[in-house]
Amino acid sequence: MSLQVRSYVEADLSRLQAALATWIQAAGPCGYCHAGELAQRIYAHLRGREAAGELVQVWEDDGEIVGVALNGRFGNAFDLFASPAARGERELAMLQASAEATLRLMGERRREAPTIISDVFSCDETRRALLERLGFTEYRIWDHITERGLAGPLPEPALPAGFTIRPATWDDAAGLAAARNSAFGTDWTAELYRAAFMARPGYRAARELVVVAPDGRIAAFTILWLDPINKVGQFEPVGAHRDFQRRGLAKALMLAGLRELQRLGMRTATVEHDATNIAASGLYRSLGFEKRYETLGYRRG
Repeated sequence: MSLQVRSYVEADLSRLQAALATWIQAAGPCGYCHAGELAQRIYAHLRGREAAGELVQVWEDDGEIVGVALNGRFGNAFDLFASPAARGERELAMLQASAEATLRLMGERRREAPTIISDVFSCDETRRALLERLGFTEYRIWDHITERGLAGPLPEPALPAGFTIRPATWDDAAGLAAARNSAFGTDWTAELYRAAFMARPGYRAARELVVVAPDGRIAAFTILWLDPINKVGQFEPVGAHRDFQRRGLAKALMLAGLRELQRLGMRTATVEHDATNIAASGLYRSLGFEKRYETLGYRRG
């Protein structure tokens, strides 16, 4: 058997999502991102860079997908998800290739900041050992991955007077860009958000829920991602415009999202957050989410 790698094309997305879901079904979620949310990682995180060349790569063995790599994420990071059958030595070869591709994508930045990073589930002893063989060392706890069940009734969302919750529309691109920029310090424009994300495979405006303020601005937002094979829904991202924080909008929005996930047949909901984000931790805990996994940052200088 021999591994072959090629560049991602947009027709791959649904196959990759199905492969991820099948791997999770076989081996459990430890070591894998949410299958539906892969679209967010490919398109929103690349923010206009075409997912071609070495940025997103598909690994195959005799025509069967055995891995997907996202190289150069946020400049110097990479993700690699490998099928259960490819864990071990073949996974090591894919990791080495992803690290090298990320260094190449960094170009001249390597001279000033040659460190490359990847995160790994703390429960994934195989990946941790492989990264250490490649010279990576653990340096921080990265994210907490939390979940809650969706059985039973859920409370109605409660909003301040004049605020409403609805699905996003194509015409919300400017408002969504402004809200994301305010919440996360990014620099989306309406045109970029529409072309780089909303118009790409995997995005469904009906699953991007927003809170609209009395003045018409988007005050809070979240996207629901579905894994219909494992019946798991994920919130990613969850954010609120700075002008509207601390009003309970994100909590109300997530309650609406939980009810929608329940209606769509999901049995479990997940959301992850930076381990240092105390506000997010409190919000998700108040909604019944409990930590199941944590991810660790690994780096090689």
